[in-house]
Amino acid sequence: MAQITSLYVYKVLSQATPGVETGDLMGKLGLSMECPIDPTQMVSSSEYYDFFAALVDRDPNGLLLPLEIGASMRSDEYGAFGLAWKSAPTLRGSFKRAERYGHVLGSAETYSLEETAEGVLFNLEKAGDGCPGMLLSNEASMAAVNTISREVSSSNFVPLAICFKHAPRGDTRVYETHFGCPVHFETGRDAVLASKESIESPNKLGDETIARFFDQHLEQQLNSLKSDIDLQQQVRRAVVNVLSEGVPRLSRIASELKMGTRTLQRRLSEQGYSFQNVVDMAQRDLAQRLLRETDYSLAEVAFLTGFAEQSGFTRAFKRWAGQTPRSYRLSYRRC
Repeated sequence: MAQITSLYVYKVLSQATPGVETGDLMGKLGLSMECPIDPTQMVSSSEYYDFFAALVDRDPNGLLLPLEIGASMRSDEYGAFGLAWKSAPTLRGSFKRAERYGHVLGSAETYSLEETAEGVLFNLEKAGDGCPGMLLSNEASMAAVNTISREVSSSNFVPLAICFKHAPRGDTRVYETHFGCPVHFETGRDAVLASKESIESPNKLGDETIARFFDQHLEQQLNSLKSDIDLQQQVRRAVVNVLSEGVPRLSRIASELKMGTRTLQRRLSEQGYSFQNVVDMAQRDLAQRLLRETDYSLAEVAFLTGFAEQSGFTRAFKRWAGQTPRSYRLSYRRC
């Protein structure tokens, strides 16, 4: 089952407008405000998204709430992950550590660093179905990345732009005032776009020796989580490798992974996935990569992702990204 650190739950609650009822929402997550915050304690990502959406619906400050939550984050609150981020020699080093160790904050989150002609994109991908709570969580995550980058960098860090997959929930000027830079919506990605100069600036407390110490600690944490993360990724990779032949059967992928079909189904189910969920994610990820990185026609992308007809691919892609493949390709190149 995809999970997210309970730290985020407590940070969400800390920014709620006084007087908004939250006790029932905490009870559903099995958490209590009386307990100390432990970043290693996880909650189900789907339950967290439901909790976040319910609170924003109740809060009169709902538009700003996710941004204020992100702005309240500090690197020390993330445990070893945050200390590794802070002690990295440069902001690039901080981003690379998030790329490597992001899963210690939950299996639902994946970060990646991408070089572009405009600058460096620090991308966030989250496991989920694009529900309202997930979109709110993405806004909070981008605000947190912005905040802790400013906290640790010796430069006056300001992003070149912020990109979101979803449509704005209100006045876009609210977002741009918060981030201090242009904010683009419906771009097909959730990312911070930073200048190459800004991420090469030294961090205030950057120290390679200390960073290596925390790296070792994070490697141990990551290794303890790896078996669960790897299975879903192994299935995705196996599916991607054969999608041009059509969507594979469960039995074929199970055979390639040298396990029985029932065993594979059970292990995926224990992690909160079905085989169809993973196939869907594999098709989505491959389609988005092909649209971003190649000039293949839409018909060719449809074929390579396992669709017999372009119309079926277009319907599926609109479900994944909230826009057509053509719009996704154009918006990606704009951001």
